[in-house]
Amino acid sequence: MGEEKGLGSRQAGKDTGPSLGRRALFIGGAAAAVSAAGLARDELGRLWWRLPGVEKDRKEGEVDFRGAQWVAASSANRRRADRPDDYRIDRVVIHVVQGSYATALRVFRDPGHGAASHYVVRKDGHIAQMIRELDVAFHAGNRAYNERSVGIEHEGFVDRASSFTDAMYRASARLTAAICTRYDIPVDREHIIGHVEVPGTDHTDPGPHWDWDRYIRLVKEARTASA
Repeated sequence: MGEEKGLGSRQAGKDTGPSLGRRALFIGGAAAAVSAAGLARDELGRLWWRLPGVEKDRKEGEVDFRGAQWVAASSANRRRADRPDDYRIDRVVIHVVQGSYATALRVFRDPGHGAASHYVVRKDGHIAQMIRELDVAFHAGNRAYNERSVGIEHEGFVDRASSFTDAMYRASARLTAAICTRYDIPVDREHIIGHVEVPGTDHTDPGPHWDWDRYIRLVKEARTASA
């Protein structure tokens, strides 16, 4: 999360920004009007997963990254979706908790917090998945970026270089490499960004001690090794 308020702030990743709103879908002539307005394809494509029997199969406790521990975030801190079919995934957003791994898990399970990331990485490299990549996590504080990205939290503090261990960098890099492979995301700083780079955010993470050159190199190495 990476702001002075830490995980205590509900603005940490709230799903803010332009909203789809409530759009009535009419039959016949009204449907033609919606089509003429250029809304039908995008809107219906994103709502298609909501129809009974359409959404992808889900299994309780299933994870997207092998070896991750499933620890479910509160449903209040995410939005059910069917990505990448309804929203294209083209970003990974790097966060720092401003606290411990245990703190991140606790607040992301709290329905009153209003925010959560897909993953949390501990100092020793252990990874918890809290939200399926199918779903939209409220982690970036920008609705459009929430819809298009996967969020990864890291235990630690933005002002402590000691927070970022070799085990953490390597585990996180393997995770990001897998995400980039899965969604054909380029491994570069345009597509792997810090929370501070999300438009409209007031957060500073991952901060000045996060070694971006090292991280991108590790992600590239991990992606090559798994190819």
